[in-house]
Amino acid sequence: MSEEKKDTQNEELEESLEELNEEAQADAEAVDNELDLLQNELTTLKDKYARVHADFENIKKRLEREKYTAVEYANEKFAKDMVPVIDSLEGALKSVQTDADKAELFDKLKEGIELTHKQFLTSLEKHGVTMVSHDEPFDPNIHNAIQSVDSEDVESGQIVQTFQTGYKYKERPLREAMVVVAN
Repeated sequence: MSEEKKDTQNEELEESLEELNEEAQADAEAVDNELDLLQNELTTLKDKYARVHADFENIKKRLEREKYTAVEYANEKFAKDMVPVIDSLEGALKSVQTDADKAELFDKLKEGIELTHKQFLTSLEKHGVTMVSHDEPFDPNIHNAIQSVDSEDVESGQIVQTFQTGYKYKERPLREAMVVVAN
């Protein structure tokens, strides 16, 4: 091979190598640029994640405090409704201290106790507490039969007498009524 051909081939090889080198540098720059973009995006996403996580933790703590407060003050409305009942009882106690006629005082005291009892039951009903009915058939879920008797006046399974009133909170029994049931 001639020297000229070798020189031409060498020049062509050098040009090809130069082109490949330039392409490789361009590809490397593109990869570096893409890597920088991805790293910036990753940093941004990490920052967003940290903020969202912090917000979530703050909301969780706030809800926990609100739940604690709600449980702590759940009976506030009930307590407010009981204050007038206490006022009525205090009024009854003050009326006993007067020098009024005993019979008149007894009648007023009895009337005051009846009104206070009614006021107390009304407040309880307002909050879902009701008395167990005495007029319904015996139900072992809300009645406790302490005795059974033969009765000509009442059908079998009906309540003849109530010894202790029962109460329900909404549909759950708070205390079963103690009753006598007919055989």
